[in-house]
Amino acid sequence: MNATSKSSVNVGFVVNGSAISDAVEARITLVDFLRQRLGLTGSHVGCEHGVCGACHVRVDGNVLRGCLFLAVQADGAEVQTIEGLSASGEISDLQEAFVRRNAMQCGFCTPGMLMIAAELLARRELPSREAIRDALSGNYCRCTGYQSIVDAIEEVARARRGLAA
Repeated sequence: MNATSKSSVNVGFVVNGSAISDAVEARITLVDFLRQRLGLTGSHVGCEHGVCGACHVRVDGNVLRGCLFLAVQADGAEVQTIEGLSASGEISDLQEAFVRRNAMQCGFCTPGMLMIAAELLARRELPSREAIRDALSGNYCRCTGYQSIVDAIEEVARARRGLAA
């Protein structure tokens, strides 16, 4: 990282498969950078304290809270947002199940839920409903009551393993 002024730093990282290079304020969060500078508004800013999960993004393969991760920390990393996961088709079955199960009522928490669900299902195991709930425990949803979200994730987990829903 090279400083360009007292408050900005040059960074370079890959976002959804595209290399970016920019000068960023040293204290701007990754989610704010993605939303404000790159127009990737799928990850939301909710509590700004790392509690609600609306800001989830994937950095070097790990889902983390974009409101607690600075953009300068992403220097040299590979970042994926909900837009990237959607465009790649990686979560198309999850998205369809969320619609089918009415698991995305207002949609504010949905990107974070999908990011966590994708990470959970990538482990190649069949998670129990309890394991699904545990994985979702860092995501707040004020609309659905979680039951339909758990149902949708369980449906996809079973379908990916060739099991009846």
